[in-house]
Amino acid sequence: MLQEREVVEKPKKPIHKSIIRFVWKCLFIGVAFVVGYLLSVDNNVFYLFGASPSLDKLENPRSDQASELYTADGQLIGKYFQENRSPVSYDSVSPMLIKALIATEDARFYEHSGIDPAAIASAVYGALQGDARGASTITQQLAKNLYKTRTNESKGVLGHIPVADLVISKTKEWLTAIKLEQRYTKQEILAMYLNTVDFGSNSFGIKVASKTFFGTPPDSLKTEEAAVLVGLLKAPTYYSPRFNPENATRRRNTVLAQLAKYNYISPAKADSLSQLPLVLDYSVENHYDGPATYFRGAVADYLQEWTKQNGYDLYRDGLKIYTTIDSRMQAHAEEAMEEHMRKLQRRFDNHWEGKNPWVDEDNREIPGFIEETIKRTSYYQRLKDKYGKDTAAINKELHTPREMMVFTWDNDSLEKKVTMSPLDSLAYYKHFLHGGMMTMDPFSGHIKAWVGGINFKYFKYDHVKQARRQPGSTFKPFVYVAAIDNGYSPCDKVVDKRVTINYVENGEAKSWSPTNADWEYTGAPMTLRRAMGKSVNSVTAQLTELVGWETVVKYAHRLGITSPLDAVPSIGLGPSDVSVYDMVAAYSTFPNQGFYTEPMFITRIEDRNGNLIHQFVPKQKKVLSEETAFLMMHMLKGGMEEPGGTSQALWEYDLWKKGNEIGGKTGTTSNHSDGWYMGVTKDLVTGIWVGGEDRSIHFRTSQLGEGSKTALPVFGLYMEKIYEDEELGYTMGRFPKPTVDISKEYNCTTVLPKQTLPDSTQLDSVLELLNTGNIL
Repeated sequence: MLQEREVVEKPKKPIHKSIIRFVWKCLFIGVAFVVGYLLSVDNNVFYLFGASPSLDKLENPRSDQASELYTADGQLIGKYFQENRSPVSYDSVSPMLIKALIATEDARFYEHSGIDPAAIASAVYGALQGDARGASTITQQLAKNLYKTRTNESKGVLGHIPVADLVISKTKEWLTAIKLEQRYTKQEILAMYLNTVDFGSNSFGIKVASKTFFGTPPDSLKTEEAAVLVGLLKAPTYYSPRFNPENATRRRNTVLAQLAKYNYISPAKADSLSQLPLVLDYSVENHYDGPATYFRGAVADYLQEWTKQNGYDLYRDGLKIYTTIDSRMQAHAEEAMEEHMRKLQRRFDNHWEGKNPWVDEDNREIPGFIEETIKRTSYYQRLKDKYGKDTAAINKELHTPREMMVFTWDNDSLEKKVTMSPLDSLAYYKHFLHGGMMTMDPFSGHIKAWVGGINFKYFKYDHVKQARRQPGSTFKPFVYVAAIDNGYSPCDKVVDKRVTINYVENGEAKSWSPTNADWEYTGAPMTLRRAMGKSVNSVTAQLTELVGWETVVKYAHRLGITSPLDAVPSIGLGPSDVSVYDMVAAYSTFPNQGFYTEPMFITRIEDRNGNLIHQFVPKQKKVLSEETAFLMMHMLKGGMEEPGGTSQALWEYDLWKKGNEIGGKTGTTSNHSDGWYMGVTKDLVTGIWVGGEDRSIHFRTSQLGEGSKTALPVFGLYMEKIYEDEELGYTMGRFPKPTVDISKEYNCTTVLPKQTLPDSTQLDSVLELLNTGNIL
């Protein structure tokens, strides 16, 4: 019989201890996973998660910030931006705005450390109940806005997987929010948040938003205004008070209710404010607004290259650019240009009434001018891209009327709503005359005023530096300076007579016979000073031949003309295109004792924190002797002092107290396409051009189209305003006396014999003798 074995059973472990161990094990693995996950996200392990903000970025946060342009007298005249943002400090914000923000966006802001567990739990519970709600704290939203945690640039490999990308980006926001709370005070976080958020209408940050919607700084916002701006944060377009006022009002009232809920205001006040209508002072800041618009464009063109070379971004880095422009002088220049161009345009319209002003050399309308011109526009190119070779479709678009805003001189707003086809609008705009104007301090090179056209919003082309036009007789001083610097004196004489100049150009024999503007020749010797002052073509042509047209070109380039110049006998009459910018710089050599100073429009650039990045200094070089420069100033005065001087229309203006002296030169091209005036005082040099957009658009007579009628009046009006503005410090007075001995004769102002007329009694006697037949 088999003996039964005694089975000994091992004591069993308590089940609850196994469960506990399992739970601990899972908890450990879970914690390890979470910690590992957080570390992996924070350190972008294997490039799976995308980069998180570095320590440097956390301690030196940088949001896109508009660069600001300041005048020499400290006025902000413009900004360069992709996101229009100007930061402010916490103390510069209305306390009620802060309260509205916290009450609406993050009620426990002062209690949490970047993440609000209660809000997360509430959001999870709400999601389970089908009530989706946000749980992000203000600090988390700041992390998202400041460091762009959800952009493609911040994504790793896993960030391109749906759902995973949201989890990873949310994790980054949590981690970044905690780090921000460790490094900044609550006030600093609130200020950074308000400076980064988008309020819509191209306004980023609370400072720009306050100005855009209510025309006020952020520290002056009323409670109901603060509620509107905080309400915008939920959805800037949907709750826009400008475009969706009903939605904005409802959202404002919700914010007011939140203020009452958390005892920031009383329920009665919230109810009272909720009854108020929505009142805005809406104005979106754009690149067309403000003064010196053309100048701002020229500065931007220059700074694009400068910032590229020096590692900055003009539209994001919040640079502070200090310029040479004086805001008061700029205002005077713009006012003078507008005042005269309004009158001149009426004169031009009356002159061409019933006819189109685009004409050929025989003053006959150019057929098909508008149809051919529109083919050179970007609009026409877009139509070609859209319709290809379907000319019928293109022509239909060109002839279809549509509602549009156009420029006008007829009212103070400078624009009006009309219904026109694209062809009609082009024809409308081709009727306008344009202008360019620049003023410079000849000693420092500082540009003080810059008017590139009549209206930047509608006419972008800059007629100061970008445009080049024929200067006409304003180019003559380069002939005379070449002569005086090579032995001639202002008192030397050349006979005013009809001449023919024979020359060879590119191996071909040619001849040129210039005519005087009035088609008359005195046949008498004429001093160089009177010839320049009276702008006599025959004398200028002969003098050009005597000194050599190549020499004239050399002196023009030496004095600062940068455009190509044709070395031909007619060079002194201005056939080669130049810019107002170059002409002002060249003329400035004369009052500056022979030193050419490169025009300068920026003095210094600072970074967003006010640290100096670069200081600009004037660039000068000696190009003329002091004696020659002084004699040229004396020559320029001839336009006022010599008989028949072309600047004498300036006597009409209040510019002649205290023995004031002004030198100047008019210029008009042969068909009156271009009118110029170059004016020089003891302190300033100003150049002005006026003309049509195309050379075929112009006055038909010299009485209307010469520079003394089209450009000189702008100078007269402008200088009146400059002298009347005592704060500027520019006074009337004589030009400085020479500091060197002048070896050449120059005091030879022409004095014509006076013509005396008999008085009325003598005329009566003569008439009596005639009637009685006692005189033959």
